[in-house]
Amino acid sequence: MSTQLFNENATQERAENARLSNIIGAIAVGDLVKSTLGPKGMDKILQSSSSRGDDGLVVTNDGATILKSIPLDNAAAKVLVNISKVQDDEVGDGTTSVCVLAAEILRQAEQLLDQRIHPQTIIDGFRLATAKAREALENAAVSHKDDEAQWREDLLSIARTTLSSKVLAADKHKFAEVCVDAVLRLKGSTNLDRIQIIKKAGGKVSDSYLSDGFILNKKIGVNQPRLVKGAKILVANTPMDTDKVKVFGAKIKVSDTAQLADLERAEREKMRAKVQKIAALGINVFVNRQLIYNWPEQLFADAATGLVTGGEIASSFDNPELIALGSCDTVEEIIIGEDRMVKFGGTAAGKACTVVLRGGTNQMLDEAERSIHDAIAVLSQTIAEPRIVYGGGCSEMLMSKAVDEAAKLSIAMEAFARALRQMPTILADNAGLDSADLVAKLRAAHYEGRSTTGLDLFNGDVIDVVGKVTESFKLKRQVLLSASEAAEMILRVDDIIRCAPRQRRN
Repeated sequence: MSTQLFNENATQERAENARLSNIIGAIAVGDLVKSTLGPKGMDKILQSSSSRGDDGLVVTNDGATILKSIPLDNAAAKVLVNISKVQDDEVGDGTTSVCVLAAEILRQAEQLLDQRIHPQTIIDGFRLATAKAREALENAAVSHKDDEAQWREDLLSIARTTLSSKVLAADKHKFAEVCVDAVLRLKGSTNLDRIQIIKKAGGKVSDSYLSDGFILNKKIGVNQPRLVKGAKILVANTPMDTDKVKVFGAKIKVSDTAQLADLERAEREKMRAKVQKIAALGINVFVNRQLIYNWPEQLFADAATGLVTGGEIASSFDNPELIALGSCDTVEEIIIGEDRMVKFGGTAAGKACTVVLRGGTNQMLDEAERSIHDAIAVLSQTIAEPRIVYGGGCSEMLMSKAVDEAAKLSIAMEAFARALRQMPTILADNAGLDSADLVAKLRAAHYEGRSTTGLDLFNGDVIDVVGKVTESFKLKRQVLLSASEAAEMILRVDDIIRCAPRQRRN
């Protein structure tokens, strides 16, 4: 006699079957994105079935963007999607690396499970290996924050490394300067909201530039000055129209046109009073989040005020002492492509800036924006944690060597070291190079004591990567820790229980 524990149609996978299902799912996700890794990585086209035209079309090699766009049913695969999101939120880049490394660790774990080694034994070895790898990474990290020239060069090198695997790789030197200049304006803050990115289709990618100040995608009102110096700004969110009674469901009946004229006159006088209150604040620039219609616009022109953006948003003007006004040096109209916009120069905070991106297609612009965001995010985190490490497979080989040397008694630690060595192998494979030969040379160089050796994927050689391929220490540490934690969590699972699908009622 058998007792049914779960609802009908619920499923359960146990022990080896559960582990195998998880590991295969995670490896499949790693294999999906690993071809995008490195400066020679390929892109993916993601197309939504519900969108028409090119609205649902995304061309990208950003790991987080790819993984969050595809529907997955495997539980372990969803864990890797989550770690890529965390990596994106925490550091901004390395989303592909963290998924690929976690998948490679699990690929090695699968071979150990086939040898009948218990998952907890493997996990213990992986934990020791992670600690050794982290220690080696921290010992190799250096900081040049006290040397201003070298510090800027480090930031530029990090930006170039980040951008070299993106769509902006051909202009990485120009965009590295743009990103570094933008982030240094933040003066140590990691709040990226002050760096605005405006995308305008048309022109070439190389026509993009960094503009000091804030650019607002609005037009200056009719009969308003196109340049205001010493701007005193009010930002409002208030209705500025007189053509309807603003009470929902209200009805007004009039018996003759004279009463209608009186009603219109009252509305106009009410609007005149509001404009006078705004003008009495002593501002010379006014921006409203709602439309400004002809009559109040004419009143503003008469009062010689401009129409633009700044300080805290106000919706009532009866208590002028409670309204916080903004300020900046200049407010002027500029033209980007064929569009007129408003630029606020010399903002009060002194930190705002705008990256203006140009490009041939909307997909190109969207991917360029993702690339700039990744670079800016990594740079801002590097300023907060100024240590750097070296890329091109250098750091992974360094950690692999340290784990190998400590793996005298643990076969799991040897497996972890092999997983780390897979990262430079994949970089070389994606570049169409002989990965077996190159990684063997790289490993030999590290065992000879040349610990700053990495791969030159453009010339197919092993070189000293100091000053050539630089990465953020925080990014690399986060990739290591997140990947090993995700692999450990997936290895711990010995049971997968799926609920019965909910029945649809006709």
